[in-house]
Amino acid sequence: MGADVHNTGADGTTADGEPMGVDHVFLALERELAVFLRRARASSGELAREVHPDLEPSAYGLLVRLADAGAQRATDLAGFFGVGKATMSRQLHALEKLGLVAREPDPADGRAVLVRLTDEGSDRFTRVRTGRRAQYARRLASWDRAEVAELARLLHRLNAEQESDEV
Repeated sequence: MGADVHNTGADGTTADGEPMGVDHVFLALERELAVFLRRARASSGELAREVHPDLEPSAYGLLVRLADAGAQRATDLAGFFGVGKATMSRQLHALEKLGLVAREPDPADGRAVLVRLTDEGSDRFTRVRTGRRAQYARRLASWDRAEVAELARLLHRLNAEQESDEV
């Protein structure tokens, strides 16, 4: 990454092949986020299979949301994830068939329905989440706790700024 920006090729790139004028701090960020996201997608699939062998990786996030926020309307879940009602309905139906979620009347509005984790869904999800957190602790065992806290703080800030941009 320490390319000499004065040593350019005829094609307008630096000695290490990067385009002229590239901010290397953001280039490094882009690369690291790409690796992080690739690993997160793979991990999501593994976690989904640990919850239930037939669980789609994309549905794992629904379990996270329901565990963290409690019962929700399907329309609220669709809005949170930025997907259409049909997509959300399909995913919830699959989770329901697996016995991981159930629908119940909304006590605040008898016309509406809430989706919640079943006891089995909660138990399976909690077991997997606990294992994942233990794995984080093992992987980051050589880090100072203040570094882990700083990483969590910076990721929270990044996520919060992304959310405010989406509104």
